[in-house]
Amino acid sequence: MAFRGTVKPYANFNANNDADVMHKAMKGLGTDEAAILQLVTSRSNAQRQQIKAAYKTLYGKDLVHDLKSELSGKFEKLILALMMPPVIYDATELRNAIKGAGTDEKVLIEILASRTPEQVREIIAVYKREFDKNLEDDVTGDTSGYFERLLVILLQASRQQGVDAGKVEQDAKDLFAAGEAKVGTDEEKFINILGNRSFEHLRKVFEAYMKLSGYEIEESIQRETSGSLRSLLLAVAKCARSVPAYLAECLYHSMKGLGTDDHTLIRIMVSRSEVDMLDIRAQFRRMFAKSLHHMISGDSSGDYKKTLLLLCGGDDA
Repeated sequence: MAFRGTVKPYANFNANNDADVMHKAMKGLGTDEAAILQLVTSRSNAQRQQIKAAYKTLYGKDLVHDLKSELSGKFEKLILALMMPPVIYDATELRNAIKGAGTDEKVLIEILASRTPEQVREIIAVYKREFDKNLEDDVTGDTSGYFERLLVILLQASRQQGVDAGKVEQDAKDLFAAGEAKVGTDEEKFINILGNRSFEHLRKVFEAYMKLSGYEIEESIQRETSGSLRSLLLAVAKCARSVPAYLAECLYHSMKGLGTDDHTLIRIMVSRSEVDMLDIRAQFRRMFAKSLHHMISGDSSGDYKKTLLLLCGGDDA
């Protein structure tokens, strides 16, 4: 598999030298934000973890703590997100989405629909270690109904492997019978099939469903379900087709219209910069007839924008 991220490990990496650069950028009056953003975006996450350790050894101080005291606003949030190991970042985002008043359902949906079963299992373990809490208990304590049920299925992280050719037609028929073919909707059926089948199996089911019903599965989900369950089923269906396309769409909606959803913008740019940002960019260009780079340029400013553009890694104009 070719590497599809935009941020790569730095070839002549030296953690002590980098720690020194970070220290100089923050000592004395004023902060050299340009030096910080250049360094952080040109090192892989694993290298950033080594820089944190070297900084503590050399200066007896915590790098993240120092960054917090020197930076502010969206730029601070972005740099701090880049300094977290990816799985801890996901676990922290989920924790913040749940704790306190109200739930940020958008975060639960985006992370749990787009991560692989292996990643979900890792997130659950890290969540327990970092917060001494059970992620499933926290989710069920904060959500309800069919939305809660589908989240719990996704948290089991036990999607069937491969394509079960004998089941494709039947799954398509079951989905049709559960929605378009009857008055009302059998939500259980949608939850069970979309929550448990592998993504490659679901792609075959969606083809069969289209032939059978004349509708794309997303159209039927739109019509047959509502609220948070609809958002989660749509996210799962879109991720089954293409995770990069789903995340490209999330990025587009985070920037279009009045005001930017910086929380979503930061989360996706950070968490996918070493995974599939090149694919997300290509999908973005194809779906919205403009480049991700162009949209970020028009939507953000200052050091925050510079850092996002470095994570984007180029323009597909």
